[in-house]
Amino acid sequence: MVEIKTDAALDAMRVAGRVVADALAAARAAAAPGVRLLDLDEAAHTVLREAGAKSPFLGYQPSFASTPFPAVLCVSVNDAIVHGVPNATRLRDGDLVSIDCGALVDGWAGDAALSFTVGTARAEDQRLMDTTRRALEAGIAAAVVGARIGDISHAIGSVGRAAGYGIPRDFGGHGIGRQMHEDPSVPNDGRPHRGFVLRHGLVLAIEPMFLAGGKDFYAEDGDGWTLRTTDASRAAHFEHTVAVTDEGPRVLTAA
Repeated sequence: MVEIKTDAALDAMRVAGRVVADALAAARAAAAPGVRLLDLDEAAHTVLREAGAKSPFLGYQPSFASTPFPAVLCVSVNDAIVHGVPNATRLRDGDLVSIDCGALVDGWAGDAALSFTVGTARAEDQRLMDTTRRALEAGIAAAVVGARIGDISHAIGSVGRAAGYGIPRDFGGHGIGRQMHEDPSVPNDGRPHRGFVLRHGLVLAIEPMFLAGGKDFYAEDGDGWTLRTTDASRAAHFEHTVAVTDEGPRVLTAA
């Protein structure tokens, strides 16, 4: 069931969204050659604790997962697409890192993600990240009253396909509110003018994921969480929690 939020709820979700933005900023600031993935998770966790926020990631176990997620931050490096589990691996110069974080404040959730390079970026990685970010912006711009979910999907997919990138099947955006994952689902590719009609108060986590190798397939790591490209190509992931309003899209996880 799709829940339409009140204006007061949107304001409450903005509070959670700011915590997410701060946690992502702290994790990115901590990233450097030699730093452990666990250190990025701790940086984000510190922000959540100081804000009095809870993590919707920590202990999360959906039907596809064999074990609960053990961290507050997903850290996906190079060929990892999403859901990377932080561990003792140390970052290296040139690594492409995607981080995804959520927060629960007073019962309302926020969820966002970003990608960046540690140290010197390869030109092809910069293009991948720039294109994925541009697809997120296109998806947000399509999130207007009277449009449909398919318009968001088409906006995102058009950017990725034009660049020759793959779009992982079965994973995309989602509704968000009291729970991190709510209806409706928001695919990252699709036909316009189809699906749920967008109304004032609908809140969506819009999150394009593009694969540099051009294939849509992925494989699951032995940890039961991390998804990787099947051709070892790199991936990028950007996400914002966005409210559909009569005044236009409102990004709730902006810094």
